[in-house]
Amino acid sequence: MAKTKPTKQKSKQHSKSTLNRVAPSPSKPNPTPETPTILLAKATSALQQGDIDGALPFAKRALSTATTNGDVDDVLPALNLLGEIHIELGEIDAARECFLRAAEIDEDGDVDEDSGGGAEKFLWLAQLSEEGGKESVGWFERGAAALRRQIQGIIESSRTGVDGNGGQILEMLLEGKRRKLAMVLCGIVEVYMTDLSWEEDAEQKCEKLVTEATMVAPEVAEPWQTLASVRISQMRMEDARASLRRSLDLWKDLLPEDEMVPDFPTRVSLARLLLEAEMEEEAIEVLERLVSEDDSSVEVWYLGGWGLYIMGEKQKSDTGRKEGDADGETYKISWISSRQWLTHSMRLFEMQDYEDIRLGEHARELIAILDQDLGGRAIDGDEDEDDAGEWEDEEDDDEDEEMAEA
Repeated sequence: MAKTKPTKQKSKQHSKSTLNRVAPSPSKPNPTPETPTILLAKATSALQQGDIDGALPFAKRALSTATTNGDVDDVLPALNLLGEIHIELGEIDAARECFLRAAEIDEDGDVDEDSGGGAEKFLWLAQLSEEGGKESVGWFERGAAALRRQIQGIIESSRTGVDGNGGQILEMLLEGKRRKLAMVLCGIVEVYMTDLSWEEDAEQKCEKLVTEATMVAPEVAEPWQTLASVRISQMRMEDARASLRRSLDLWKDLLPEDEMVPDFPTRVSLARLLLEAEMEEEAIEVLERLVSEDDSSVEVWYLGGWGLYIMGEKQKSDTGRKEGDADGETYKISWISSRQWLTHSMRLFEMQDYEDIRLGEHARELIAILDQDLGGRAIDGDEDEDDAGEWEDEEDDDEDEEMAEA
């Protein structure tokens, strides 16, 4: 029998199925899941780079993921970081909610700081308190209690005989905790001197707290500044001046970036205290340094003008006149500088639409007095730093003309 020839139809079908066969897709590696730790790292990096808006979604996802997965160790860090981001964004209510949730989880601040525990959330809540007063004090005290326990723990660890780098690290850690505790105690003092000044035992509590602060961190400037504030309120001016000098001596020769130099607002408050204690020269030194760091502060320029005005007023009087000032004209040097500082302050006041109306009114009053005594432009003039030189040059020119005529 002859061989049969394969039908074309079958061949076509076989060919079609081969050509249309779908090859399996190459397997793709599964993407690495974004854990709360990874998300928090991204949020922190964005925050450090100043991208606050970019940090927010990462922090929110970190909190959501940690909460969903029940990762308790990641919930606290996420809440703390999210709270700080909300503060940067000016969203105070949202920040407060984050820190309140953190405080519910870590009621005593005994959770390790690497896991988001510690005192920091209590200190934020003290500052963000809507009621202030006793509520703020309550949060501050919880933070102080947590810091005291941490300090005691570090001291006990150091007694085990840790040597070398380990001992140095413990010492640095101890200094940092002591400084923070001192600052918290000073914060409580400030509340008692303002919101709770009507309390019968306010003065006694201030005394106790500020004493502890200076003993805990005697090498830190802020507790001595706070002590000076307490002494001024008690009208113990010599003691206040002694505390202010001690505070100044701790940082005045340090570089601006040194961590022991108090922050900008604290030094502005220091300048005010120095003026209250009649330490005008020291106040001007502090204010000149502040201006060199940031020349946009209305209050700093105002305080500089006010301090120079007081100095000139003392120089103008018989009791404040220095030896060699026979004609009593030295005060004009201080007052010319005062007018420069005050005039610049008012320029910034108008540009920034500054809210402290009383400051603006006082500056205007002082400039009016200075204009009347010194002559020259009023507040809306264009006086600048060269005016003092121009004023002196005019006198020099007059003297040269007189000598030429003679």
